[in-house]
Amino acid sequence: MTTLDDTSAHQRPSLVDLSDAPVASLGGGGASRPSWAPAPNKPVSVRRYVLRFALAGLPVLVLVIIITALASVRIGEHLAIDNAKKANRIAALETERHALDDGILVGDPATFGRIDSLVRDFVLQDSLIKVKIHGPDGVVLYSNDDTLLGQRFPFGPDELAVLGGQLDEEAEISDLTKLENGSDGDTQLLEAYRRITTPNGTPLLFESYFRYDEVTETGDRLWRQFAPIAVGAFLVLELVQIPFAISLARRVRSGQEQRERLLQHAVDSSDAERRRIASDLHDGVVQDLTGVSMSLTAGSRVAEHESTREVMVDAGSKIRESVKSLRSMLVDIYPPNLYEEGLRSALADLLGALHNREVVTSLEVDADAVTLPRDSVNLLYRSAQEALRNVTSHAHAAHVAVAVEVSASRAVLTVTDDGAGFDPYTLAERARDGHVGLRSLAGLVSDAGGAIEIRSREGVGTQVTVTLPR
Repeated sequence: MTTLDDTSAHQRPSLVDLSDAPVASLGGGGASRPSWAPAPNKPVSVRRYVLRFALAGLPVLVLVIIITALASVRIGEHLAIDNAKKANRIAALETERHALDDGILVGDPATFGRIDSLVRDFVLQDSLIKVKIHGPDGVVLYSNDDTLLGQRFPFGPDELAVLGGQLDEEAEISDLTKLENGSDGDTQLLEAYRRITTPNGTPLLFESYFRYDEVTETGDRLWRQFAPIAVGAFLVLELVQIPFAISLARRVRSGQEQRERLLQHAVDSSDAERRRIASDLHDGVVQDLTGVSMSLTAGSRVAEHESTREVMVDAGSKIRESVKSLRSMLVDIYPPNLYEEGLRSALADLLGALHNREVVTSLEVDADAVTLPRDSVNLLYRSAQEALRNVTSHAHAAHVAVAVEVSASRAVLTVTDDGAGFDPYTLAERARDGHVGLRSLAGLVSDAGGAIEIRSREGVGTQVTVTLPR
């Protein structure tokens, strides 16, 4: 094994060029989250959840306002039409009772004058602005608009139904395209018509025209009456639900905190168990085997027979190799010097496990790494451990480089190998096949606010970069 601990980054050439290799990234800094990575557990903010709940009600509030406005307009239109029918009914009956006679059919001036006086003195008002009386053939027999007198306008279906007695009365928004409404210009009106009869039984059509402003004014009045009720009821409902939203958010936060405590307890328990197992192996089996190998070595020197000496030497050699393997396993289980001697020493022990595979390694660790907090040191070590485990299991690399760079804002671990490489976009498939090491590591790094970037190309190598905030 060749270790280049003291080689600086600017002096040593890059192990492999992966600048244009496919990338899978996770975590902060705007990196995209691949499908194989779990989502980070962000702390639950009660204020944010309540604000989100309140904002979610805004579209509903706007919808309530719009529906109330539309309903007010529709109801206002119906009320205005009903009022127009009532006003037209009264005007028609009063005209029929007090002013109408058969003389209207032949244009009698006296009859016309009586009707005109009644209409102008008692019928016309601010909203009712025009009256017409049609003969059975559609000819205008009377109107307060002199330009319409004597003109003949064809009846529509509703007007014919009223004139024929099938309908008592009808009202509608005036059709400005009709010839009889040409004198109104672009002014939209509400028209109502009712059947009246002369003393000799001739049916006539009494028609009144109302300003359309009555419709909009009625709608506005209803809007002013009902909008505060509808909006107020919704706001009261929102205010009543806010305490429930706060309680729910607090329960969610409490549940998350409990899960985090359980997870931390599990991690601590696992760490303690690994430490106990490593300590028991180191102080027990490893020491015993070391003692046996030393005894075999000493015994081989005084053995009388050559064959016995060879067996003892071979056994001692195999036991020492087994001890080395056990020590490497102990490093994997629990690094005894990670916190006592520092990250550099622990990473060097990890690289030492590649000795039997004749892999050339290099290690660079900034001096400021000793200032990193315990959690960051542990996560960087676990990241390097997982990356090197993948190198050992899959990469078949000849060279491996590990570097730790520390700045004022972040710590960066880079593990580069010149092995077989792979397609980073197949990580989801690898995770489904049971290769969950990177998946678990991605979750831990993301929870710490960090990011993982994996660059790899088949036949070239792989580079794993882990970035943690300080």
